[in-house]
Amino acid sequence: MKKVFAILLTLTMALSLLAGCGSSKKEEQPAETNDTKTEQPAEAAPAPLSGAVALNGSTSMEKVVGALGEQFMSDNSGVSVTYDATGSGAGIEAASNGSADIGLSSRALKDEEKADRLVGTTVALDGIAVIVNPANGVEDLTVEQIAKIFTGEITDWSELGGAAGTISCIGREAGSGTRDGFESITGTKDACKMDQELTSTGAVIEAVAGNPNAIGYASLSALKDTVKAVTVGGVVCSEETVLDGSYEIQRPFVFVTKDGVALSAQAQAFFDFATSSAANDLIRGAGAVPVA
Repeated sequence: MKKVFAILLTLTMALSLLAGCGSSKKEEQPAETNDTKTEQPAEAAPAPLSGAVALNGSTSMEKVVGALGEQFMSDNSGVSVTYDATGSGAGIEAASNGSADIGLSSRALKDEEKADRLVGTTVALDGIAVIVNPANGVEDLTVEQIAKIFTGEITDWSELGGAAGTISCIGREAGSGTRDGFESITGTKDACKMDQELTSTGAVIEAVAGNPNAIGYASLSALKDTVKAVTVGGVVCSEETVLDGSYEIQRPFVFVTKDGVALSAQAQAFFDFATSSAANDLIRGAGAVPVA
């Protein structure tokens, strides 16, 4: 009986070992292949830009637009950027009638211009410096004093602590964005009494530089050491004070386009570049304040 039991035990163990060996075997899976994968065609590189970009408008934006245009043409050798300095009013009209790709305005668009489907995009901010001849002893003026000078209430420098001399007011022509900004901020719209109305910022600077009793206004981006910018309410006209709003006499530099009218590929690319942070150093180097 014991012998039979031993044989049965031996057979049971053998069967258990065989079952264990069988369960340890794994079915081999077929190797994955890439036969079913399809290669995606490589995207074609965009064609280089070519053609012209026509800009028209504000004379105050000359340095900013010049710097932006020069860099854009350097980066895109097939594109030419042209700039016709005609004043803000003419630039806005050029954007409206399609004679320019982008109009340039050194003031915000008016409601009636927006009603004509025009769109203004601020590219930079610009301080309007109040300038006098370097020989003038007056260093600071308030906005109220500036308004009284340009409307004829104050006529002599001695009334402001300077040497005696009849004040000569020099400004821009009607339609100028600089004039519009200056008059809007100082509250002198259609009330200024000027000895000279000149057609460019450079001409105003030159006239003030040549007249010891002159006062005028000019874009911060266009200032030269041939004139002196007075502080306004104790605040110097600078990038920092324009950006933080502490300098009161400031205005935007605006790109004007028409809603619903697509720009050419090269004009759109210039627009995108000029309004991006990539243009900030160029705008700053031209004396204006970047906003991107």
